[in-house]
Order: sequence, then structure tokens, then C-alpha cells
Amino acid sequence: MAATTATPFQVRASANTLRMSARKARIVLVHIRGKSVAEARTILMFTPRAAATDIELVLRSAAANAEANHGVDDADSLVIVQAFADEGPTLKRWRPRARGRVNAIMKRTCHITIILGENPKGVSPRRAAKAVAEAAPSDEDGKAKPVKPARKSTPKKKEAAV
Repeated sequence: MAATTATPFQVRASANTLRMSARKARIVLVHIRGKSVAEARTILMFTPRAAATDIELVLRSAAANAEANHGVDDADSLVIVQAFADEGPTLKRWRPRARGRVNAIMKRTCHITIILGENPKGVSPRRAAKAVAEAAPSDEDGKAKPVKPARKSTPKKKEAAV
């Protein structure tokens, strides 16, 4: 008889083409990854960066999706399993400069995605996020992606012959 395992559900919300660079959004997303929804909302409320307001809207949307679509009673107990910012299309603008020249202005955009999962009872939110992320397959084949080993030594410099 095969044992049935309950697969943890995941709720997703994303915002596309936000007018901020993905690099600035990633700085804020690092702080909330692995936290519970209630704790992440508190962190975002007191984060002085402008990206925090847009990320908070995506987090609230993910929590609302969990309540509306999956019937979760308390969305604040969910854990942020994944939170990432991908680059969106870049708007290219030009600024006139001296002597008939021009400078390029790149107005960058990003796509912010937040994935919530359920928190097993008695497990810290960070450990629960790690367990849910490991349970989900990494590739289409279901195999985990190999990790490159860190470089142990720096390459030796060649000595100049005199």
C-alpha cells in the first residue's frame, strides 16, 4: 500500500513592469524571504526604501489570493517560500548634451513575484520555507540543479622575467 503525502500548496502573486530596477527590489526582498506574512508586513512597513511599498502590495495580493482561492482562514500564518525580482523591459530615453551629442538614459522596470506556502505546526517560518522549497522540484525532470563548488584558491600571478 502506497503512503500518500500531502503536497504543500503554494500561492503566487506578481506585479509586472514596475518602474524600479530589479537590483533595488532585490535588496528589500532579501529581508522578507523565509518570514511569515505578518512578520514580513511589519518589516516592509518600517523599511525606508521606495521598493518596500510596491513589494507590500504584492505580498497583500498573495495573502488575499490564499484566502479567496485556497480557503485559508489566517493568511498571516503562511510563509514566504520564494520572493524574487526579474528584470522587465527597459525604456530607452535620450538626453541632449553639449556639442550635438546625446546621452542614453535607461529607465529600468522589474517583475516582482512572491510565493507563499503553509507553515507546518511547531516549525520556525525560515525552516518551513526551506522545507517547502526543497519539496518542490527544481527542473522539469524533477532533479535538483547541481551547485558549482566555490573556488578555493585564486589563480597565481605570473612573474615577469627580467
